[in-house]
Amino acid sequence: MPSRAFRSYMICTAPRSGSTLLCKMLAATNVAGRPGSHFHDPSLDGWLAAYDLNEVDFTSRRDALRAVFDAACALGRGDTDVFGLRMQRGSFNHFMQQLEVLLPGRMRDVDRIEAEFGPTLFLHLSRPDRLDQAISRLRAEQTGLWHRWADGTELERTAPSQEARYDADAIARHMVALSELDEAWERWFEREALQPVRIRYEALSDDPQTVLAEVLSSLGLDPLIARTVETPTAKLADAESHQWRKRFEAENGTG
Repeated sequence: MPSRAFRSYMICTAPRSGSTLLCKMLAATNVAGRPGSHFHDPSLDGWLAAYDLNEVDFTSRRDALRAVFDAACALGRGDTDVFGLRMQRGSFNHFMQQLEVLLPGRMRDVDRIEAEFGPTLFLHLSRPDRLDQAISRLRAEQTGLWHRWADGTELERTAPSQEARYDADAIARHMVALSELDEAWERWFEREALQPVRIRYEALSDDPQTVLAEVLSSLGLDPLIARTVETPTAKLADAESHQWRKRFEAENGTG
């Protein structure tokens, strides 16, 4: 059991690392909040729109931010005592800048986060197989389909359906960009003297209930609850994804 009572947790991650699966399963426990990208859009306007708030109703930017953070906290807790947050690295700097407006003064990032959300458990969800991650991201961008439910129906689509097209240059660019996101998290963990709970995509994908139990245990919650949670999403990788990987490895001499 953890040595402190956590009131919140932050899943530090990058796209196509399995965070939707983990968030859905944590929410399904009914004890670990409703984790999601509650501060995803790196703009105040985006945040206000997400929570159906209007900036003209507030006398200052700080008041508007307070309303946003209060709304996000309520959503991320659900009917539980724990606040869950998924944080993509691309949203993080803006998030911290706005949190500093709410909580000014000289303090570490972690201290500022915990001043807002209470004692916080940090998890790093990563996907070391950068090639598979890059292929997954490119295909999602091209097809518009980002996630499916376990029964095969669409969970998240951002654009009309289109065919995926192999693009070695785009795959390579995504590999570099995704590596840089994870490296930025690592630098932040080191600067803040953090030892996050490490979760690998492969472990989550292969045995999601075991990973869920480990996260619940780290939070001081009953890990046996994980046995009652079904896997809600399906993998999007298919034979075409495998073919792209083989082709990329052959073209780059890495197979």
